[in-house]
Amino acid sequence: MRASLNSVSVLVLAFAALFGSVVMSIAQQNPVIAIDVALRPDATMVQRAKAANARLLKAYPQGFALDATHNPHITMLQQFVRTEDLDKIFAAVSEALAGENPTAWTLTAFKYYSLPMAGVGIAGIVIEPTNDLLRLQQKIIDAVLPFAARTGTIAAFMSTDDGRDIQSDLIDYVKTFVSIGSGKTFNPHVTIGVASETDLKTMLAEPFESFTFSPAGASVYQLGTFGTARKELKALVVRP
Repeated sequence: MRASLNSVSVLVLAFAALFGSVVMSIAQQNPVIAIDVALRPDATMVQRAKAANARLLKAYPQGFALDATHNPHITMLQQFVRTEDLDKIFAAVSEALAGENPTAWTLTAFKYYSLPMAGVGIAGIVIEPTNDLLRLQQKIIDAVLPFAARTGTIAAFMSTDDGRDIQSDLIDYVKTFVSIGSGKTFNPHVTIGVASETDLKTMLAEPFESFTFSPAGASVYQLGTFGTARKELKALVVRP
């Protein structure tokens, strides 16, 4: 039994060392990183989001598919932070989540929306804000802001094309997220893809059948093209 426990301990320590080396590697590449602290939606929302995404891809094949590197998510906070502080950020956000039980919440999706960006429109499924979402968002902001960087560059985002896939609008959006996207201006949504503004106007004019779903978890991601959650940096523990 002791030998078995020792083996488990070695594996845990090895994993911790590996994760620490990953964070250190990111920090060496760029001292500032653009992160998204997000709730992961359940299968009900993921299925609806992927169906809408497939429709948008037919109309605009140059867009992106929702997949393992474009994760469906509900943004709670986007922020430039000091990369060297990622472990502290994970701990601070985990503490903010400790007093909440988001997987027990029932959220309502009620319409589509679009936001012009880089000559096209980025679309999402909008979720009714609730007191629970607003309370958790403020807790997350309070947890992360001590580690915030004033701004960042394209290098702060995950890119698969040497930064050419990162829209310049994203820098201002992330830099000002707290003022434009929190509290009374919080617009909880799940991004579903991009398309021409003409196609999106057609989509938005159609009746939307509202539905309910719940968060399934929470993660911290590195942001990428069109503000997508490209790289999961840490899956956070939430109450079951």
